[in-house]
Amino acid sequence: MNEREKIIRLWFDMWLTQQDLGIDDIFLDNVIYIECWSPKYENCQTVKHWFNEWNTRGKVLAWDIKQFFHKDNQTIVEWHFKNKMNEGKVEEFDGISLIVWTADNKIKALKEFGCNCNNYNPYKESETPLFRDEKVNWF
Repeated sequence: MNEREKIIRLWFDMWLTQQDLGIDDIFLDNVIYIECWSPKYENCQTVKHWFNEWNTRGKVLAWDIKQFFHKDNQTIVEWHFKNKMNEGKVEEFDGISLIVWTADNKIKALKEFGCNCNNYNPYKESETPLFRDEKVNWF
């Protein structure tokens, strides 16, 4: 496993264990981190605050890595994510993270993209699309 993959696994493990195991060591001070549903954190201090604050409200149940792609100073990681908030709401989706690295393997930028897991073919029964009558999660 290469160094960048170890760093990504460490970041995911921090969420699974709800422990800061070195956020300052893996992110650049002026990192840009964008979640798939719009929040944007513009420095390591804010990423740490988000991590600590979020973990008082919920628990990451799964953040499974499916595969990595590397090119120059960038990595894409495909993953499956599931969490449960303290009030009982469960969220689960697939996603990817696009990561830009510094020369010394710190995360300079990270942008998440999400995809609903509950997929279906709206043309399965008809030439006209039959969409489910449910709230759509937009990422």
